[in-house]
Amino acid sequence: MTTYNEGSPLISAAELGEALASARPPVLLDVRYQLVGAAPGGPTAAEEYRAGHLPGAHFVELDRDLAAPPGAPGRGGRHPLPDPEVFGATMRGFGVSADRPVVVYDGAASMAAARAWWLLRWAGHRDVRVLDGGFAAWRAAGLPVTDELPEAAEGDFKPVPGQLPTVDADGAAVWARDGLLLDARSGERYRGEVEPVDPKAGHVPGAVSAPTTENVGPDGRFRPVAELAARFRGLGAGERETAVYCGSGVTAAHQILALEVAGLPATLYPGSWSEWSSDDGRPVAVTDQPG
Repeated sequence: MTTYNEGSPLISAAELGEALASARPPVLLDVRYQLVGAAPGGPTAAEEYRAGHLPGAHFVELDRDLAAPPGAPGRGGRHPLPDPEVFGATMRGFGVSADRPVVVYDGAASMAAARAWWLLRWAGHRDVRVLDGGFAAWRAAGLPVTDELPEAAEGDFKPVPGQLPTVDADGAAVWARDGLLLDARSGERYRGEVEPVDPKAGHVPGAVSAPTTENVGPDGRFRPVAELAARFRGLGAGERETAVYCGSGVTAAHQILALEVAGLPATLYPGSWSEWSSDDGRPVAVTDQPG
C-alpha cells in the first residue's frame, strides 16, 4: 500500500477506503471530465459516473461547477474562476463543510480533479486531497463501486477566496521575464505545431515547457516525490518563484498539485493561453525554446 505523508495533498485508494469507514468520512467529489483531445463517440463523463462511482460521491460538472461562463466580466479565458458565492453554494449542495475533509477524483490522472482541489484550497478549505490514480486506482484495488446516486446534502462551506495566489496576464508576462513561468500544455502546443482550440498557436515568450503528462506514470498515479522534485528543480523551480499556465487554467492546477507534492510553491495564471492568445496586443512565441 502506498502511504503518503500526513501533509500530502494525495491519498491512496486503500487510505481512502479506511477513511470512508471512519467516524468522520470525507465528502467525495467525482470530477471526471473529457479534456481536449478525448476520443469522440465515447461515453460522457456524466454517463461514466452514472454507470459506476465511489459510494456517496457527488458528480461535479467542471464547465458548470468549477468555472464561470467564458467571457464573464473580469474573468478571461475558456474556464474563468467561478464567482465565489456561486461556487460556495454549489459546494454546499454537495455536502462540503468547513470542518469535514474532502476527497476529489477523476478517471485516473487527476487532470480535472486537480482543478477542484485547487479551487477549494483557493476558496479557503483546509482539508482537500486528491485520490491518486483516480477511479482507475479505486477499481484496481477491488474497492466497491455503485450506480446509486447519493442523497441530497447540505454543507456549510463559505468561500474566502484568495487563499492560493493567482496572477493576471500582465503579471504572467513579468513572471516569464523575471521568474519562472511554466507552460503545462503538450510540447506540440507549446512549440506552436498544433492548436486545437485557442485563437493562436505558440506560447508566452519566456515561458518554459513542462507538460503535465510527465507528472504521472502510465497508471495515472503521480511520480515519486524525489522524481517530481528533480524534474521541477531541473526546470528552475526552487531557485526562482514559479507560476504556471496551460490552455484554460485546468491542467495548470495539476502542475501546481505536482509542485506541492514536490514541496515547491507555485502561482496560477487562471486565464492561461486561452486568454493570452485572444488578445492581439500580446506577443506570441513559436519556437522550441522559452524565448
